Amino acid sequence: MLKAQNRQLKLNSLTSILQKLLRLCYFIPLLFILSCGSEEKQKDTQVETLAPASTTDSLTNSTADNSKTKTILCFGDSITAGYGLADTNDAFPGILQKKIDSLNLNYTVVNSGLSGETTAGGKSRIDWILNQDIAIFLLELGANDGLRGVPLSETKSNLQTIINRVQTKSPETKIILAGMQLPPNMGQDYSTEFKELYSELANKNDLEFIPFILKDVGGIKELNQNDGIHPTEEGHQIVANTVWEVLEPMLE
Repeated sequence: MLKAQNRQLKLNSLTSILQKLLRLCYFIPLLFILSCGSEEKQKDTQVETLAPASTTDSLTNSTADNSKTKTILCFGDSITAGYGLADTNDAFPGILQKKIDSLNLNYTVVNSGLSGETTAGGKSRIDWILNQDIAIFLLELGANDGLRGVPLSETKSNLQTIINRVQTKSPETKIILAGMQLPPNMGQDYSTEFKELYSELANKNDLEFIPFILKDVGGIKELNQNDGIHPTEEGHQIVANTVWEVLEPMLE
């Protein structure tokens, strides 16, 4: 009876050892698989880390190429911004770019228009805008001042400050001043003086001058959107041609 019990104990012990060995045999391949998976994941991570670096190099090279072009900066309000258009590239700055590209000229047109912008708002953001090299600066502001009845002395002073800052920051930058006109319902005297302040600034600062940027567009129903103020795509084509008459002779 005792011998039988001893044999049973030895058999149980042997069975326990075999079970442990079987478990070990199971875990070794599992650890190997997990180890390989971890290594593959590490390789994938390294590849993902390297990819943006090559992209960055590409962007750097692209930026370097773009930096060789000269900048034409259109600084204005909703007319420059292309308010109401489905594609802002259909605004006159985008059309100017197409004209320039068709002639293989080395210029990039930057649309820095902001809907609702006043001359005071333009004055407050001009220093930030000038943190780039600008070959030609088109100044198109003042319409919102006029529609709000801002004192003409204030509008004129703000425009002069913008001109001064451009000339101080970059004396070689050529400035085009785009004039604006108001509808008669703003008052005959106010509308007349508003129109004249642009020519006075252009003469005083010896600037290239567009007397009325909405020439052949302003007041023509079919060339303006429903608000009667902002040009349609066709209207912007005409505005671009008006600007081009002054801009083209300035391009080297």
